[in-house]
Amino acid sequence: MTSSTGYGSPGIRAPCGRCSCWSMRFELSARPRVKPLFCSRIYLSLKLLIYRFYDECKRRFNVKLWKVFTDCFNCLPVAALVDDKILCMHGGLSPDLRNLDQIRNIPRPTDDPDSGLLCDLLWSDPRSEVKGWGMNDRGVSYTFGPDRVTEFLTKHDLDLVCRAHEVVEDGYEFFADRQLVTIFSAPNFRGEYNNAGAIMSVDETLMCMFQIGKPVVKWRFFVK
Repeated sequence: MTSSTGYGSPGIRAPCGRCSCWSMRFELSARPRVKPLFCSRIYLSLKLLIYRFYDECKRRFNVKLWKVFTDCFNCLPVAALVDDKILCMHGGLSPDLRNLDQIRNIPRPTDDPDSGLLCDLLWSDPRSEVKGWGMNDRGVSYTFGPDRVTEFLTKHDLDLVCRAHEVVEDGYEFFADRQLVTIFSAPNFRGEYNNAGAIMSVDETLMCMFQIGKPVVKWRFFVK
């Protein structure tokens, strides 16, 4: 994990749309210069196949490039800590997370497990109707209620949990009395949603600001 300020948000970096090869190449090459936070989910080979990334790599380049990308994804950061006050991850909280050193001690590179701390950091979801921990409709990890967010922040002296992992209509959405925020930075996700995209910037005083990318309106004309 990293402790710093002046970073962007985790957002969603999913190689599952058009021109994914070019998009991921830009993301990786831009990181050292613009220094935003890159807390991405680890994508297993099977997931990349589902999202057609394998087909695009094979069609535009070769299978070797796809293998290089998957090796790279397995080395990406699991979480980040901004100025010891804002914890960022792709998914959410975990019942196995007792202290932040557990995250620091996760070995890298590694695959996406089916259960446990790493799985939850990548796959869990907040739900307002849940108290404590609940079942997840995804078939993996858990859901957690506002009470778990409050308890976690109080225990670890944090101000905010920042995560991605879910399409939200306005690009960002607060939860648990603004103690958690979901950031989704891909507008018109996969060409199937009419969602906006958002980037959250954090300044030196830990003030959070949002930049919104409006969805593109698709016009369809029908001729009789």
